[in-house]
Amino acid sequence: MTTTARVGQGATVSRDDIEQKLREIRGEAGEVAESNRDYAVLAAVATAVVVVAVAYFFGRRKGKKRTTVVEVRRV
Repeated sequence: MTTTARVGQGATVSRDDIEQKLREIRGEAGEVAESNRDYAVLAAVATAVVVVAVAYFFGRRKGKKRTTVVEVRRV
């Protein structure tokens, strides 16, 4: 069913015109979302690597501070 409405100065807008424009907008939005998804994955991976590295170095430092040094002297 194609219904039309008169708009402005003699131009008509049909339902098909509106559906076509919405499909076009969805297509553009899908492209933008796809490119942003790549950046989001990259940011998540980088954040995970940084968190693991910081935890590793803080754990190493804490382990070094806790170790007891025993000196053995011969008399």
